[in-house]
Amino acid sequence: MHICLILFPGFPMLAHVLAREVLQLANDCAGQHLFSVQTRTVTGTDVVAADGTAVAGDQPDWHGAQGFDLVLLCAGHDPLNALPMGLRAFLNRAEATGATLGGLDGGAVILARLGYLTGRTAVLDHAALTQLDDKGDTIALTEGAFSCDRQRLTTAGGMATGDALLAWIARAHSPALAARVAESLAHGRIGQAGAQQRLVQAIDPLLDRMQAIMAAHIEHPIPVERVAAELELSPKQLRLRCRKGLGQTPAQVYNGLRLDRAAQLISATELSVQEVARAAGFASPSAFTRSYRARFGAPPRSQRRARRTGEPLGQTSAACDGQRRAGGS
Repeated sequence: MHICLILFPGFPMLAHVLAREVLQLANDCAGQHLFSVQTRTVTGTDVVAADGTAVAGDQPDWHGAQGFDLVLLCAGHDPLNALPMGLRAFLNRAEATGATLGGLDGGAVILARLGYLTGRTAVLDHAALTQLDDKGDTIALTEGAFSCDRQRLTTAGGMATGDALLAWIARAHSPALAARVAESLAHGRIGQAGAQQRLVQAIDPLLDRMQAIMAAHIEHPIPVERVAAELELSPKQLRLRCRKGLGQTPAQVYNGLRLDRAAQLISATELSVQEVARAAGFASPSAFTRSYRARFGAPPRSQRRARRTGEPLGQTSAACDGQRRAGGS
C-alpha cells in the first residue's frame, strides 16, 4: 500500500516522525514491505518544520497522484498561507482512484477549506473555524483525538497521529496487524526472529479486534461500552468473552495497553511524567503514577532514573526511599 505525506511550512515534526515510524513498524511486524511512504512538499523544495528542521521531498511536482492508498497533509498552526496551485487537482486525482485523504494537525483545516470534509465527521481546531467561513457549518465536529469517516482521516495533533495511523491500518489491512504495531510501540522494540512480542493472545479472534480498537484510542480512551458496540456485542457479552479468553475484564486489558504505552514513553523519550500520563490517557498524574507503580513495581520517575544511571531498578528505588526517610527525620 502506498502513502503520500505532503509537508507544509511549519509542519509539526512529531506528526511527521510518528506517521513514518508507525508505518515502518507495520512493515517490520508484517515481515514484508506492505507500506511505502513518499514525501512531497508544497513548495517542491525543502520545507522547514516548526522546530526549524528542513525536510526535502522525494518528488518536486504534482504528477503521479494515482496509486496512493492514503494521502496525508501535514501542516502547522497557520496552514492556509501555503495552498499551492496543483494541490486540489492532485487530491482530486488521488481520491478518484480510491485514496483516503487525511489531515494531520493543521492539515485537517486545509481539507476543510478545499471542501473535502463537507458532510464528514472530523477533528478540527476550534480556533481554525474562523478561517473557514461557512464551510465549518457543513462538517460534523468531534472532540475525539482523531476521526476516520468515509475515506477521511483527521487528527487533533500530538500522539493522536500514531493512534490515527493504527486505526487506518486496522481498516485498510487488518486489526491483527494494527494490534501488533501497537504492541511494538508500547515496548519500543520488535523482538528478534521467532520472539516477536504481541498483545495478549486469545483463541477468540474478536478479542484481537477488541485490543486493536483499544490500541487505536490510547491518548483519549473510549468507554468500554463503545468498544463493545463496535464489536456488535453488549458490554456484558464482551466482558464474558474477555474473561474467558484473556482472564481479564475489558477495562483491565485497556488499562494494561495504556500503561504499556506509558512505559515505552518513559523509556524512550524525555517527556515529563505529566505529559506521559496525558499521552497514555490519564487525566491525573497522581492516578497515573499509582497505576504505573502497581503494574511495574516502581514509579515512572524511578524507572527513568534507572535508565539514565544504569543502576538496577531496585537499588535506585531503595536509594530514593532512603533519601526520603533521611529528609523526613
